[in-house]
Amino acid sequence: MASKTTDFPVKQRQLNDAIKNNDFSRCYLIYGEEAYLRNQNRDKLVKALAGDFGSMNFTRYEGDGLNPGEIIDMAETLPFLADKRVILVENSGFFKNGCPELSEYLKKPSETTYFVFAEKDVDKRKDIYKTVSKVGFELCCDPQDEGTLKTWINSKVVSEGKKISPRALAFMIDRVGTDMSNISTELEKLICYCLDRDEITENDIDAVCANWLTNRIFAMTDAIVEKNQKKAINLYYDLLALKEPPAKILALIMRQFNLMLQVKEMSTNHRDNGSIASAIKLAPFLVGKYVNWSKGYSFDELKKALELCASNDEAVKTGKLDYVISVEMVIIGCTDLK
Repeated sequence: MASKTTDFPVKQRQLNDAIKNNDFSRCYLIYGEEAYLRNQNRDKLVKALAGDFGSMNFTRYEGDGLNPGEIIDMAETLPFLADKRVILVENSGFFKNGCPELSEYLKKPSETTYFVFAEKDVDKRKDIYKTVSKVGFELCCDPQDEGTLKTWINSKVVSEGKKISPRALAFMIDRVGTDMSNISTELEKLICYCLDRDEITENDIDAVCANWLTNRIFAMTDAIVEKNQKKAINLYYDLLALKEPPAKILALIMRQFNLMLQVKEMSTNHRDNGSIASAIKLAPFLVGKYVNWSKGYSFDELKKALELCASNDEAVKTGKLDYVISVEMVIIGCTDLK
């Protein structure tokens, strides 16, 4: 079940059945934030309709600034030694900004042409969206909820002749995030790592999978230390878009500044990186990064950053602030520290 729409599983089954039965609509719109699902369904449709992306009766148009007239002219061109011409229009912005010419054409297109539109963003008020919804088929590929992701991961693991416990599944999602492309990549690594065993464990995930969320937090903290407010805010909203809870992000920011303060105190007292790593239970290779980060702040600034995190957390818990806004205020405050 998609997080923003309840009909994704039904629509996905309908699309799969249509492909299996060779029962195609004249035009398709595959859209939404989950790139993995968009690309998977796009490729599935193109393969079913045209054979492959190299077919002489397949044409791809991509990006802003496309000429609708050129696309329509191609649609009116008869296929060569085949019964179908397939046109893929991708990331065009037509469904966000509107395209009256294509909207009108799609109401009565060439009988031999099939359209596949793949877009991240759509505006359902636009005529072209309404037209495709009426005469074709549309599938919203938004980020999936945790339950669906767990089912999907488990099915991929089982298909490789292995198993994974519910606890390990939850640990994996916490470790690598909810982006399906990223999960798929990490699963491939895990399958190879566990080639001679039939179960994927938490220890395997810990050993193989990059801590995606922590790495993203590292990038955001780095931007904060460099006083790069715009980059830090953009990274924060990337995390929100990928369904990371702001409370969790704030806790990790607070943890980072707490670690920076401890590292700064110990490095100032001439403790070596190995003893620092042992004292704060941090991987030795990360200590140098924290040492460099801490140099960008005075002790007072680090303490102010921690106080800001704590006060904003308290403001949220007492109903004075929204969590999303409170974390943004923390980022702005930490990049403005003097």
